[in-house]
Amino acid sequence: MLDKSVPHVVFYMRREAGPPPAKSTLPNGFGFSLYGDGDDQSWAVIETSVLEFDSEFAALMHFKEKFAPYPDELSRRCLFIENGDGRKVATATAWWSIVEGQRRPWLQWVGVDPELQGLGLGKALISRATELLIELEGEGPLFLKTQTWSYKAVNIYRACGFEPTDEKLLYRNKKDNYKKAMRILEKVSKRR
Repeated sequence: MLDKSVPHVVFYMRREAGPPPAKSTLPNGFGFSLYGDGDDQSWAVIETSVLEFDSEFAALMHFKEKFAPYPDELSRRCLFIENGDGRKVATATAWWSIVEGQRRPWLQWVGVDPELQGLGLGKALISRATELLIELEGEGPLFLKTQTWSYKAVNIYRACGFEPTDEKLLYRNKKDNYKKAMRILEKVSKRR
């Protein structure tokens, strides 16, 4: 879940080309699945629960705009973790963005039900989504966008080979965000 008590700064992380991260096993009773019809609602519930959206409706509208136009891609790229009852409890998307005219692989919209955080679902999810990105997009650098509010996830991203970068990757990226974000992350790590 986002920690909105710290200043908010968006920054980017990059994973250099190389083998997938070591597989991280899911706890008993959980399993991976890929997007199927109707899973847009599950995605919206998860992303709203981690405070990425103010409402499930807003999350669903974003999903419909960003992902719904690509149903074949969704079924290969939108990853979930399900509990033993089949309820989707975590999600990540092995997607892409066009940056300076080039298609680049991006890990997007990582979220784990707040009631289940701390069980190792996030690490297993990011590990599997990174592996999926490499399978689908080939060897090469991988990227993700995050924010200082997600500082707990940054350590998991790092464990999967992602490191903060000051590269200008998207049009809204401000060059000084990297330095600001690193100062905030350093302060947060000292108080824990």
